[in-house]
Amino acid sequence: MNNTIKFLLDDNVVEIDFRKEKNLRPTTTVLNYLRSLSSHKGVKEGCAEGDCGACTIVLGEKKADRKIKYTAVDSCLVFLPMIHGKQLITVENLSQKKDGKVILHPVQEAMVNSFGSQCGYCTPGFIMSLFALYKNHNNPTREVIEDSLSGNLCRCTGYQSILESAMKACTKNGGDHFTERESLTSKILKEINKEKTTIHIVSGDQTYFHPFTLDDALMLRKHYRNAIVVNGATDVALRQTKRNEKLTEIIDLSGVDELKIYDEEENGFYFGAGMSIEKMKNLCEKPFPALYNILKVFGSLQIRNFATIGGNVGSASPIGDTLPVLFAKNAKVILQNSKNKREVDIEDFIKGYRKTDLKDDELITSIFLPKPKKNEIIKSYKVSKRKDLDISTVSLSCRLVLNKGEVKEMILAYGGMAETTRRAKKTEEYLEGREWNRANIEEAMKIVKEEFAPITDARASAEFRKIAAGNLLMKLFIDRS
Repeated sequence: MNNTIKFLLDDNVVEIDFRKEKNLRPTTTVLNYLRSLSSHKGVKEGCAEGDCGACTIVLGEKKADRKIKYTAVDSCLVFLPMIHGKQLITVENLSQKKDGKVILHPVQEAMVNSFGSQCGYCTPGFIMSLFALYKNHNNPTREVIEDSLSGNLCRCTGYQSILESAMKACTKNGGDHFTERESLTSKILKEINKEKTTIHIVSGDQTYFHPFTLDDALMLRKHYRNAIVVNGATDVALRQTKRNEKLTEIIDLSGVDELKIYDEEENGFYFGAGMSIEKMKNLCEKPFPALYNILKVFGSLQIRNFATIGGNVGSASPIGDTLPVLFAKNAKVILQNSKNKREVDIEDFIKGYRKTDLKDDELITSIFLPKPKKNEIIKSYKVSKRKDLDISTVSLSCRLVLNKGEVKEMILAYGGMAETTRRAKKTEEYLEGREWNRANIEEAMKIVKEEFAPITDARASAEFRKIAAGNLLMKLFIDRS
């Protein structure tokens, strides 16, 4: 039994043996671990649910070319075993001391010079988001900067001074003291990651598995059918941090590279279930712009860097951002156990409120998206209280095929209007075969309002949802006129 994880912090390999560490559990978040160290108090807890960015850290991962990939994440949502084999970077690691003087990192210096901090509580999180931006983008556009900072909240300065900090700092091609050590860091991480034996942690009443191969993951699923399966854990972690649930058995798939594949075939694309939402977003920009547009407003960059497409589909949330688009595209979910593999249409996969067709010995291994046809139109819309970092109130994704001004084929998939993502089939039937004009759309709006019986909750009233559902249909018509 391997109870030990290893990662790089402060340029030293840290080894945690959960048999010896009585104050740490496998579901201890990286945030709480860092707060337990006297030398890493810069990371802050603001919300403990990935909304404020005060706990932002950067993870370094080895790339094939001896380079390091730098990724900003919310440490309040990351369990300790998930950083095995990675470099953990906090705000304390950015500055240097030379000849008794503190030399600030370029992003820190820019924040000082642009007066980007007042009370300072949120500042370390902003600095770490800026650091990841600095390492990944040179002379970024304002749009890229805003996206990188959308997961960080500040109540003091406003954001203009922080945006100016980013513009001033990110002009050096990411060069800094981390660049000087990249080759050595890559070598150390490679050595840690050579061992591919499943990490099996038993701590008190918790059992935590961290496999590295799909075969091992499927075998674990076969024998531990009641275990909670996580990958990014951006949803499951909230059960612990916000609801104080005790998660007793966990299979963590974040180390299984086979679940992060991307494969193009003649008829479509396979996206591995463990692929991050951010990577999927970038891959979809040209072939699937409707999905790209939805993923652009999926949480924040920190969330997208860790959340996975398999997790979003598997949660079967009625307001899940990806599901309406997948419905519109007739996507398929690839399911696998230790013996067999099967494909299920996305509509058949979702069985009810947070219920799916996934068997207790299966894992979601990939999502298949058919290639867009030349004559089909795919559009997606999301209504929420704010543009960034918000859950859908109502969403609509549609597939439209017109033939000489008439509706030949139509799919209208709504989120937030029922206990699951659901198609407006009566409205589809009304429009199919009719002319694509305003009069018919206005009549279809009446039908769609009566087709659903949405609930009233904190996000919106049932009546608002009905009106929004109809208005999104009109927006589709205006966009295509």
